[in-house]
Amino acid sequence: MIKIIPILALLFVSATYTTNAQCKAFAKKVVLPELGLYTHDGNYHAAVLVEGEEAELYKTFYSDMDYRVSIAGEDKIPSIEFRVLDNNGNVLYSNKDDNYAKTWDFEMESSQQLKLIVKVNSSNQPGDMPASGCVAIMFGFKIRR
Repeated sequence: MIKIIPILALLFVSATYTTNAQCKAFAKKVVLPELGLYTHDGNYHAAVLVEGEEAELYKTFYSDMDYRVSIAGEDKIPSIEFRVLDNNGNVLYSNKDDNYAKTWDFEMESSQQLKLIVKVNSSNQPGDMPASGCVAIMFGFKIRR
């Protein structure tokens, strides 16, 4: 019994690492090109999400800069909603109002930390197995001159 637990733990850690590596590869291949002429900030935010699941991300954005947020999910999962909120909980943007756009360009007049909420919408019928897959979000920037 004692030997089984470390082996199971090792299998869990290696499976998690493999999944994260696959999601990072997905982010590089699919989402990174969507940043276009914006400079990638160097971070790869990717995770496996299930239909109906949400993830939150906090990011600081600086004044006098232009930004692009780009998001994508694997084809096997439904549309992805993302919302950007300020510190007071005000929704600054929701791609739900923009036909689930995969990119959003914006500029910051003052530096602030924003909260991004990413949600995989649910499209299955009761009793169906919910789909899961990689979801990646990346950020690019341009310095205003």
